[in-house]
Amino acid sequence: MTAQLYCFGESGNAYKCALTLTLTKSEWEPVYVDFFNGATRTPEFRELNPMGEVPVFVDGDTTLSQSGVIQDYISSKTGKLGGRSAAERREILRWIFWDNHKLSGLAGSTRFLMNFLPEEKRPAGVIPYQQGRLAASYKILETHLTGRSWIVGDGPTIADTACCGYLYYPEPFGFVRSDWPAIDAWMSRLSGLDGWAAPYDLMPNAPADSA
Repeated sequence: MTAQLYCFGESGNAYKCALTLTLTKSEWEPVYVDFFNGATRTPEFRELNPMGEVPVFVDGDTTLSQSGVIQDYISSKTGKLGGRSAAERREILRWIFWDNHKLSGLAGSTRFLMNFLPEEKRPAGVIPYQQGRLAASYKILETHLTGRSWIVGDGPTIADTACCGYLYYPEPFGFVRSDWPAIDAWMSRLSGLDGWAAPYDLMPNAPADSA
């Protein structure tokens, strides 16, 4: 039975999982979740994930939510993108936790406010504040990537597929690749991997589908 990833194109957290799946050559299929019309609030979806969030990954009898957990499961199952030692795996997890709190968590909400929420509903002052915090996170990642090819070790891992989760999207939220040369070079290395695809090419019913 083919594994299923419940997702939608605009979700950077779902993209982390979709990218991990495709880079590990896993068999999977996307299941579209109509987030913007309330699909995650329905009783049917809450039965699948009581947290009411995308992504959700279903692999036979295993159902998982939260992108970091899903990525770790895929890596463990395939033996790929998981580092080469216990120490590297701990470092991978450290960067995944950092990303969720300091990078993707801020980028996702800022992008939503700027691109998917009507201007009259945007809370005053929040976007500039979050962009300031994001700039501090970009600086941390830029410094870490200076002089190295990958976030952990000498090859790509799920730390990379986590931290890039929102950075390939076209909608503006306060990230310009050319401002961060080490991040830019790292993103180019990632997009050069066999199986890489942009978010709107991996997941269904995104704006690009109707363009």
